[in-house]
Amino acid sequence: MAEQLSATRWRRLLSGLMVPTILSSLLAMVLLVAPQPAQAASGGRIGGGSFRSAPSIPRSYGGGRSYGGGYQRGYGGGGIGFPFIVPFFFGGGGGLFGFLVLMAVVGLLVNAVRGGGTSLPAGRRGGDLDRGQIDGPVAIAQLQVGLLASARELQSDLRRLAAAADTSSSQGLQQVLQESTLALLRHPDLWVYANAEVGQVPFQAAESTFNRLSMTERSKLSREVTTNVGGRISQAAAGGAGDADATSDYIAVTLLVASRSRLNLRPLSTSDDLRAALRLIGAVPADQLLALELIWQPEGAGDVLSAAELLTAYPELTHL
Repeated sequence: MAEQLSATRWRRLLSGLMVPTILSSLLAMVLLVAPQPAQAASGGRIGGGSFRSAPSIPRSYGGGRSYGGGYQRGYGGGGIGFPFIVPFFFGGGGGLFGFLVLMAVVGLLVNAVRGGGTSLPAGRRGGDLDRGQIDGPVAIAQLQVGLLASARELQSDLRRLAAAADTSSSQGLQQVLQESTLALLRHPDLWVYANAEVGQVPFQAAESTFNRLSMTERSKLSREVTTNVGGRISQAAAGGAGDADATSDYIAVTLLVASRSRLNLRPLSTSDDLRAALRLIGAVPADQLLALELIWQPEGAGDVLSAAELLTAYPELTHL
């Protein structure tokens, strides 16, 4: 009894000390890392997915005794395990993507400290953990490409994809992923900038992390002209869609993917690196694909995206 009271006091003490420290650190990171939204142009969006079904743990992740959390411009994770693995950063530090991945895992850690331990789904306690029957980690990857605007066919391809894609099923989303990566692969001579980032989070934090990243990318658009999300297709009436018409301007494409399987993306510095990353992401099978967001800009008639606007909105981009 005395030991239980002592443990309770320690948990309360840890919670009282850790929570203010963690929240202060998060606030400082937001001020240092988060860029101001850049509403350079309108855009298009295709996406969907569901995190309701708990995934089985892929063999590539190994055993199921602890949750993973990590981030890098490549891939990684590590740390100590109470009650989740706290992520470390690799690849020279992270931008807003890395911060949001970190915040998701830290949020679970704070909740666990406040609650006195890890909360497990009903029927998955005790010895079940030793058999690895817990929700496995989810890989969340973000791939961004900046192309010369003379790739007008790309906008047309994405527009046709939005009009015909089934975004209400995993198979349909996998087709969107495959077709969009193929559309990008067809324009290697117009690739100028790119960036790839990936992190892994516990399944419980995956949906909120994915949604934050999605909202961050969508906030860079002045409006969404062409959309197909969760089976709902719409085309903004005012202005309508139009192709970028200046060869000195750019098209920006963002792919955001949540997968049950590991995604070993590497830092991008050459066209070959980007080609390999597109092939890797495009090959994620339907049964491993939890969610997808495909966002591009510009999309509205008369909208353009200059080099300065591109690099302001996407500061992590690297020149190939």
